[in-house]
Amino acid sequence: MRIILGVTGGIAAYKAAYVLRLLREAGHRVRVVPTESALRMVGAPTWEALSGEPVRTSVFDDAEHVDHVALGRSADLVVVAPATASLLARAAAGMADDLLGATLLTVTCPVLVAPAMHTEMWLHPATRANVEVLRSRGVHVLEPDSGRLTGKDTGPGRLPEPEAIVAAALALVDDAAVPGGRTPAGGSATSGDSAAHGWNDVQDLAGRTVVVSAGGTREPLDPVRFLGNRSSGRQGIALAVAAARRGATVTLAAANVDESLLPDHPAIAVERVETTAELRSAVRAAGAGADVIVMAAAVADFRPVASTAHKIKKSDAGPEPIELAQNPDILAELAADRLRPGQVVVGFAAETGDETGDVLAHGRAKARRKGADLLAVNEVGTDRGFGDVPNEVTVLDADGAVVGQGSGSKADVADALLDAVAERLRATTTIER
Repeated sequence: MRIILGVTGGIAAYKAAYVLRLLREAGHRVRVVPTESALRMVGAPTWEALSGEPVRTSVFDDAEHVDHVALGRSADLVVVAPATASLLARAAAGMADDLLGATLLTVTCPVLVAPAMHTEMWLHPATRANVEVLRSRGVHVLEPDSGRLTGKDTGPGRLPEPEAIVAAALALVDDAAVPGGRTPAGGSATSGDSAAHGWNDVQDLAGRTVVVSAGGTREPLDPVRFLGNRSSGRQGIALAVAAARRGATVTLAAANVDESLLPDHPAIAVERVETTAELRSAVRAAGAGADVIVMAAAVADFRPVASTAHKIKKSDAGPEPIELAQNPDILAELAADRLRPGQVVVGFAAETGDETGDVLAHGRAKARRKGADLLAVNEVGTDRGFGDVPNEVTVLDADGAVVGQGSGSKADVADALLDAVAERLRATTTIER
């Protein structure tokens, strides 16, 4: 999800850095839009370092891209914290004398404002009237906390704690904590044009076709039971969204992924599959014309030789043995039999260490065995890898050498892996020339 964090020149501006950190840790992209006064409290380098996005304050900065309009159109959520009395007055009056004011006039997504000021300013009739005007227009204005203010002053006007601001903001957006989830505005984690200006969007996959598999395949035992795995599909979805944002046309083969997680993006075509055989067919069909295939799905290694047409019943004699057959190794097939010249094939290796070696050792062995151009190796467990948790990968080449690393949210990992993919595509194009 794309979030604009407006920051004004109140003493509580330092707390906005914590708001930014919490939003980023939740997997969202955040563009900080401060006022000039805010930069006297916390400088632009701090905001850029924490967000990874450019910081501008004036509508005349990067004017050729009409930043204030592009930001507003592409945002899924706006949070202003702290909001001074001056900001409330200018927003209520519809003033657009800086980038933040102009952006607030162009957004159609939910807006949350967290005021912070001295008690007398908060209780002044002018401020109260401005708050009512904003609320009447659909802006969500938090009540400030009561407590210690600047100096020895105490009373209502204290900025709510960052955790409370973030919780209130994300509550305005359905599935806000899920990268790639749909939002009420109809956008996704990258709503708006994939090449929208104002965000730190590289277009190094422009004109490329990318196939991504996501989720986990299931092999039916009977009408209600299956062999499967714990993959939610979030990492594969993040890769599809990131590839589209970088200019690619994407096919997402989604194996048993919850409907609410699927991206709603014009450059992403979603194909639902269930079994390993269905995933193999979908990936090979879409991959015949693809520049890149990323096998992020967790593929079941085995399937029952036979699946019963009725539910298997319990008996006093115990369950019948289940005979298993090995599924095809889709990644190894794609690496050995390239569906088109110059195609880059990428795999994932979800590993756990054991007495025979650590995660990276197992990953290196798999990289050499599979033959994919790149292999993203990640350690998985109850609190990492699978599901709505942070991820960390080491990217290996076909020889097992480390060529990249990524950690953090699924979106951060997706961009780190696609950096390595883009570099491989550049190298392949150079060689062909």
